[in-house]
Amino acid sequence: MRRLLAILLPGLLLLTACGGSTAEPEPTSQSAGETAKFDSLKLTDNGDKKAPGVEFAKPLEVAEPTVKVITEGSGDTVKANQIANISILALNGTDGATLEDTFPNDPEPLELNEELKTGSPVIYNAFVGAKVGSSLALAVPGQAAAAGAEAQPTQLLVIKVLSTTDVTPALEKPEGETVTPPAGLPTVTEKDGIPEISVDGVAAPTELVSQDLIKGNGATVKETDTLTVNYVGVNLVGGTKFDSSFDRGEPATFALNQVIKGWTQGLTGKTVGSRVLLVIPKDLAYGEAGQGEAKGDLVFVVDILGAK
Repeated sequence: MRRLLAILLPGLLLLTACGGSTAEPEPTSQSAGETAKFDSLKLTDNGDKKAPGVEFAKPLEVAEPTVKVITEGSGDTVKANQIANISILALNGTDGATLEDTFPNDPEPLELNEELKTGSPVIYNAFVGAKVGSSLALAVPGQAAAAGAEAQPTQLLVIKVLSTTDVTPALEKPEGETVTPPAGLPTVTEKDGIPEISVDGVAAPTELVSQDLIKGNGATVKETDTLTVNYVGVNLVGGTKFDSSFDRGEPATFALNQVIKGWTQGLTGKTVGSRVLLVIPKDLAYGEAGQGEAKGDLVFVVDILGAK
C-alpha cells in the first residue's frame, strides 16, 4: 500500500476522508460533461512491461472519486484478504502528462485487507470482485490552492491487475527444527516463551553472524519482503537490553530493505518460522555513535513469523 499511497498523494487524501467508516463517500454532483470525459477513456495495449496508451477528453475533472473497469480480464476473481499485484500509470488529468509509471518494474502489492476497506473503501471495492487481467481507471478529484500549497489537478490512474497472492497468516511463534549453534556465540534461553540472551565471554565479531536456532519450514525470505517478527536486542558489551517487541506485547512489521544492514543481510535467505541469532558488527548496525541505548556490536534474537 505504501507505493500506491505515494503515487496518489495528494489526491488520495480525498479518498480517505471517510476516516474510520466503511461507508462510501457522500455523493456529489457529477456533471454530464465530466462523466462523458471519463467514459471516453480508451486504452491501447503496448505489450508486457509497457504502460498502455491512454486517450481521454481533456481536461478531465471529477467531483468525486470515480472508478471504471476499462477492460475486463479473463482470470480469477480477486477476493477480499488477497494481495492484488498491480501495475500503475498515473496521469495529469489536465494535460495527460505522466506522473508515475510502474509498468516496467515488478508489480506493486496491494493487500485487500480490513484496514484498506475501512480507510479507502473506493479503492478496496474497485479491486475486490474484479478479475485478474482487468484494467481499471481511477479518477481522483483535484484540490484547490491552499495556503503554502499549489492547486492539484485531477489525477487519472490506469491500474492493471496482473495476479493475486493468497495471504498466509503470521505465526504466533517460531515453528521448525531446533538447531544446536556452534560454541563461542551468545547463549539463548527461554523464559515464559520469551528469549533471553547471555553475552558472557563472547568475543567481538569480525563479520556478521546469522545462526538459526530454529529452522523454520516456511517460505524463504527475500530482501524485498515485508516481515512480521518478534525480537530481542542487546548490546554485546554488557548485555544491556535496548529493545524488545515481546515487551511491547505485539510483533513488529517492517520492510527488510529499510532496516540496518545486519538485519537485511542476516535475515535474507532465512525461512518463515525460524528463530535466528544475529551477532552484528557495529558497522552493519548503528556505527560508532550508536542509536539510543543500542551501542557498538549488537546481538538480536529474531523470530520470523511472516513474510510477504
